[in-house]
Amino acid sequence: MMMKKNYFSFALIALLFGFGAANAQNMVQNGDLELWTAGVPDNWDHVENITQESIIVYSGTYSAKHQSAASTTDFGHEYITGITEGNAYTLSYYFLDNDANAKTRLWSKFLDASGAVVGATIESSYSVDDPNWVHYSSSLIAPVGATQFYLEVRVYKEAAEGGYVYYDEFSFTGDQTVLPEPTNYPTNFTALASGLSIDLSWSDAVGAQLPRAYLVQGVKAGVVATAPVDGIAIADDLDWTDGIATVNVDFGLEAYAFSNLPGNQEFSFTIYPFTNAGANIDYKTDGTVPTATATTANATIINFENFSSGLGIWTPYNVIGDQEWTQSIYGGITFAKMSGYAGAPFENEDWLVSPVMNLTLYENIQFSFITATNYSGPALQLYYSQDYQSEENPNDYTWTEITDQAMWSEGSFAWAESGNVTLDAYASSAFYLGYRFTSNATESATWEVTDCMVMGILKTGIQQNDVVTLTIYPNPASDMVTVIADQDAKARIVNFMGQTVMVVPVVAGTNQIQVNALTEGMYLIEITYSNGTKAINRLLVN
Repeated sequence: MMMKKNYFSFALIALLFGFGAANAQNMVQNGDLELWTAGVPDNWDHVENITQESIIVYSGTYSAKHQSAASTTDFGHEYITGITEGNAYTLSYYFLDNDANAKTRLWSKFLDASGAVVGATIESSYSVDDPNWVHYSSSLIAPVGATQFYLEVRVYKEAAEGGYVYYDEFSFTGDQTVLPEPTNYPTNFTALASGLSIDLSWSDAVGAQLPRAYLVQGVKAGVVATAPVDGIAIADDLDWTDGIATVNVDFGLEAYAFSNLPGNQEFSFTIYPFTNAGANIDYKTDGTVPTATATTANATIINFENFSSGLGIWTPYNVIGDQEWTQSIYGGITFAKMSGYAGAPFENEDWLVSPVMNLTLYENIQFSFITATNYSGPALQLYYSQDYQSEENPNDYTWTEITDQAMWSEGSFAWAESGNVTLDAYASSAFYLGYRFTSNATESATWEVTDCMVMGILKTGIQQNDVVTLTIYPNPASDMVTVIADQDAKARIVNFMGQTVMVVPVVAGTNQIQVNALTEGMYLIEITYSNGTKAINRLLVN
């Protein structure tokens, strides 16, 4: 804790006695891994197979648990700025590796202002199994041209994948130069709508002091946002629930795209250049801040799932075999994964089915997704149904195959976009999509699916507010959750095994539902309205 007090004291001294000062401090923001948001540690931007750990810790409340996979998985911190060439720095952290299926090592580097690597990669030897926490420490000299440092550790499989390594108390200390506020704003800041995406572009700021990066802030029409404050770093937040989203974009990129936005809505954007990081961050907010506005197309995302929280609102059904659909993450991408291989190929038939959708409200309905695959085996198939009943065996209902209407990955785990599958001809008030995976005792491919999106344009005469959204809070909840419904309806709470655990009536307006009898975990709340429309949202009970 004393280290944190000193951190802010040095920042204050820098402010009092002038810019360009150097101070010795831990430059790793959230190096103790105590701050997490939605299962991701704050300030760490390269997070593969990382989970929050509260039992096995070196100190404090949390550590990071890193799982090995078939290939290397990385855990990297956002760039550490204020590095001065020729200065001495000390890098240290603690790790625990006592698993025969995992090993770790350091893999870090110094960079220049453009982000290019300077000097040799800083790597340690592989860890060996040890029941005790191990302290790694190394003294470094910043090479010529260095202005930034990238901290990363990696995990590799050993006897098999699925092993764990734990990290805690990262530290990078030395003299950090505190830079003044950027001289100017970027120019030519524009926003261009493309369907349900808005593409932003600008020309980098020029002047005596260039920015380290930009904070781009987006707001929905009618929402008021405040400018950032020096000394308080704003993290990326792409959740538009409160009407505001923020993202940090490195200097030199000059573009960013917000995607999967609500249709027929106006969004305004501002851009703030800044220098430094953490408690030393210095935003330019004076004068005229560049702004840009755009309106998305008159289209609606009917259903979207990227499997960031389990299998989300899609439901698995195991017909044959012990292997099942699971959620996974690699390279920062979350996806649903299915393989019939477990030491050898096995016979399997497994479905992954969408929630029910009322497509009669829409026209120009398109379905798109992304797949990756590897190994030989039967191809993944795509079907739709108009008579399926949720949580039942798909083979007991009518399904029509539309596999040939999409494009698919050709192998080597290369991601491929499906293109748009047009659904207008199949639209019904109770419409389902389903992926069907099969394997046999001779061969099994591995398939991965993500970014499943159904999008359409509301038919003439149907208002946007006829297609409901579901607002719930607090989320996570431990005792009571408030549900805001547009009209009288029925609410159903479903666990991630697909089992209904609660059904309660709700009325138009604010409703409170007691959830303290539910076990901790992720749930879905589904509201069914009298016109057949359904609204679904996730709920975390803790």
